[in-house]
Amino acid sequence: MLTASLLTVGSLLATLLLTGSFRRYALSRSLIDIPNARSSHEVPTPRGGGLALVIVALLALGVLLALGDISTPVFLALGGAGLVVAIVGFLDDHAHVPARWRLLGHFLAAGWGLYWLGGLPEIVLWQQEVDLGVAGHLIAAVFLVWLLNLYNFMDGINGVASIELVTVALGGLVVAGVAGTWDAGLLLAVLIGSGLGFLVWNFPHARIFMGDACSGFIGLVLGLIAVWQGALQPELFMAWVILLGTFLVDATLTLLRRIVRGEAFYEAHRSHAYQFASRHYASHTPVSLAVGLINLAWLTPMAVLAVTSSLPVLLILVVAWLPLGLLAVWFRAGAAESF
Repeated sequence: MLTASLLTVGSLLATLLLTGSFRRYALSRSLIDIPNARSSHEVPTPRGGGLALVIVALLALGVLLALGDISTPVFLALGGAGLVVAIVGFLDDHAHVPARWRLLGHFLAAGWGLYWLGGLPEIVLWQQEVDLGVAGHLIAAVFLVWLLNLYNFMDGINGVASIELVTVALGGLVVAGVAGTWDAGLLLAVLIGSGLGFLVWNFPHARIFMGDACSGFIGLVLGLIAVWQGALQPELFMAWVILLGTFLVDATLTLLRRIVRGEAFYEAHRSHAYQFASRHYASHTPVSLAVGLINLAWLTPMAVLAVTSSLPVLLILVVAWLPLGLLAVWFRAGAAESF
């Protein structure tokens, strides 16, 4: 507990200070997001501050490896894949990278991470473990690429991406404690601290944006942690999928509705449920706080249930996600935008 507390505080302070440095860098290089019709912000704001979080997390992985708290394959999986995605995002933040090259980098990163983790482990869908073999590894790669991209899509209002990181990581710690698997505990403590450190700069009013380098990094790392934990105990993978439900449900439902309507779903838009909600309440704050509350008060208990009860895990997932789907529909996720 002492080590975890020190890592949390240290990561918070390091990210807090580094983010300030990156803000000055962004201002000096005119790396500014200018609001437009697709934006959820009204004030020009520097971007790319999330690189501080990426640097702290990567350095922490090295420290944890040196201390023997994570294995070399885990270090190579999370550190290597995360670094590739961060570099692709950094280049895209500075000069637009064509979508096909971004996607290639994302799949290479996902494949690298899965290789070192041994691919998708056996998972529990109903009441028994299932090995999906090669198909499972391919599905896992698509899942990871979708997760890192949707995390970028969902990073659209003040504080929401950091609050998602902090509360999902907290939920992961609770689930790990219940399951008795502490392998990722110290890394999660680092992510919580770093998320809080960046949150100071991004909430309730954004003085700098996270940027693609960080949002993609977080999405991929959380997905790889889910795969890593699933290899330790099969129910844990689905528990992590439950924990990530707020972002997964909104982004996936939005994407599907845009595809059905025949829209160019790959273009920038602001038709996610959380974006409609922030306009409805004329504020980002209640929406971002609601995401954190849902994660802690609803999804975390459901994830705990997934690893402790004899109920089918897939049934628990459906029950956990159903209210999220209804809420997303209520706030018109994927509906046509009006300007």
